[in-house]
Amino acid sequence: MPALQDVSLEVQEGEFVALVGRSGCGKSTLLNLAGAMDFPTSGTVALDGMVTSELRDASLTKLRREKVGFIFQSFQLLPTLSVIENVELPMLLAAAPNAREKALAQLRWVDMDGYADRMPYQLSGGQAQRVAIARALVHSPRLVLADEPTGNLDSSTSELILALLRSIATEQNTTILMATHSAEAASIADTVVRLHDGRVIDLLQSGKEAESRAPVQ
Repeated sequence: MPALQDVSLEVQEGEFVALVGRSGCGKSTLLNLAGAMDFPTSGTVALDGMVTSELRDASLTKLRREKVGFIFQSFQLLPTLSVIENVELPMLLAAAPNAREKALAQLRWVDMDGYADRMPYQLSGGQAQRVAIARALVHSPRLVLADEPTGNLDSSTSELILALLRSIATEQNTTILMATHSAEAASIADTVVRLHDGRVIDLLQSGKEAESRAPVQ
């Protein structure tokens, strides 16, 4: 059975979309396609007007590095780097100027600047996820992909992380595509896409006007 079938989805700039469904329904596959980590066997995936399957390796790397931010359930901070080194790494890989200053500013936004010199093992789960969010945002991506971002957190910490994600979409006009099993997490999204066996079976939207946003294609 294909991982995804007959999926047609357009996500708008600044929109917060939650992908929900049982394990194996295709949520992570859809995230990987959106982030140009995987490519469809038929059909197309476009981000900012670029069809991902038509790009060469160098262009794909540039696309992911400049336009996409990733947040994972397991945080995936590099254990040998300090907090601020983890956050500034995407900037250093892109040879961007003022990497340390931008990393510190992003840590300040998630209220983690006081932990800049600590190592990942010295952080709680919620602190580590806030650092991961700072790392995902430091290069000002147009799209943030979050795969079960509250899956390893307690309820109060999950609320804090979800509030941060909501702020990213609302205040920074950044598009968020989040896979989640949590009904509470999905409830803060503008759009909830329900998947079953690789198909979209339901799509629920809030009252926000779609035409108020420019499409991310």
